[in-house]
Amino acid sequence: MNESPRRAQESSWRVTRGTKSLPEVHGTIPVPITSSFWRKLWAFTGPGYLVAVGYMDPGNWATDLAGGARYGYTLLSVIMASNLMAILLQAMAARLGIATGRDLAQACRDTYSRPATLVLWLLAEVAIAATDLAEVIGAAIALQLLFGLPLIWGVSLTSLDVLVVLYLQKHGFRWVEALVVLLILGIAGSFAVELYLSRPDIGAMLWGFLPRSEVVTDPGMLYIAIGILGATVMPHNLYLHSSIVQTRKYADDLASRKDATKFASIDSFVALTSALFINGAILVMAAAVFHGTGHEDVADISDAYLLLAPLLGTTAASVLFAVALLLSGQNATLTGTLAGQIVMEGFLSIRLRPWLRRLITRLVAIAPAVAVIAVAGERGAGSLLILSQVVLSLQLPFAVFPLLLFTSDRRRMGELVNPWWMTALGWPVALLIAALNVWLIVQVFTAA
Repeated sequence: MNESPRRAQESSWRVTRGTKSLPEVHGTIPVPITSSFWRKLWAFTGPGYLVAVGYMDPGNWATDLAGGARYGYTLLSVIMASNLMAILLQAMAARLGIATGRDLAQACRDTYSRPATLVLWLLAEVAIAATDLAEVIGAAIALQLLFGLPLIWGVSLTSLDVLVVLYLQKHGFRWVEALVVLLILGIAGSFAVELYLSRPDIGAMLWGFLPRSEVVTDPGMLYIAIGILGATVMPHNLYLHSSIVQTRKYADDLASRKDATKFASIDSFVALTSALFINGAILVMAAAVFHGTGHEDVADISDAYLLLAPLLGTTAASVLFAVALLLSGQNATLTGTLAGQIVMEGFLSIRLRPWLRRLITRLVAIAPAVAVIAVAGERGAGSLLILSQVVLSLQLPFAVFPLLLFTSDRRRMGELVNPWWMTALGWPVALLIAALNVWLIVQVFTAA
């Protein structure tokens, strides 16, 4: 008889009994035991979309706009590669949560020494702060574009979104997922119209999905490419996904966990494909409208908003752009709340009230945003968005390598250990991410 995953983990790391990830929503969504494929898939549909919103947050906008305006369709290959990496890594994160009953932060805490755990926690908090920074600035820019609200006021108002998260969680986790999907549909619809209005070159767009050597050899292109990678494969999403898959109430036997892994992977694949469409749409629109028209230096979201209406001949283009940006910023804040809670509780076993944890996280993001706006003016916001995504990319290896080590270890995962092909793909992806980060640092210091 096969050894159960629960029993396998007992012998390979420290066991923290009675600790559940996100205990207030853990196992609250029922899964039908004897039902059709589609009903089971529906029960597992949701976590992938919460993860996907992190791949279409305002940080993506800054890097995708800059990439499309400066380099045309060339960096579509980077978006595609990043999205494939994300699908692979998120599938591993979901597998870890289902197989072991631990999120990634808990797994690190129960495996590594206290000093190493503290370092990993700090790095994870930096990544979440960088993510939150992008959301704060993006939402504030959208409020300014739509309503003329000063950027500093908009930045300050974003701290109030904690109330939305608390209200939704109080009424059930499915409400959080439903709102996220609704906002994603709004973003996708806005960009479908933008693509129609911008009339991209289909042939050049398809050619852009082919990898080019200049992505690595051109320092400027590499910087944007790393930013796209950081905005697409996000470290906090690995912690998030390994936790929220456990909101499903599946049975504890091996067959049920295998089913849960399969359906969670399908959910993640479909959701992240929607993120690929939106990220690609932003870059394609920027390439079609700005590249080769004398506006290649457009990397600022506000400039893009102002130029879209005259270049496309309709104010609807600018309005839809700003509405989608606002939806994107607000959507990403929902998952930031959960990720912050998971990281703090998982690494440190410290449980704060959700509103307090969210407020602390948001204040950490607001402080640098206000400082940059005060010193560099509103023009500094766009550069800060791109920098935040590069910071995210620099944190990635510290989440990716532990995830790979855990999910490739049969002692920890039991029968739900990664299949050989997943591990074979995972290690090159992890090493590529680390190598690109080292190369970026070399380029930055060389240029300086």
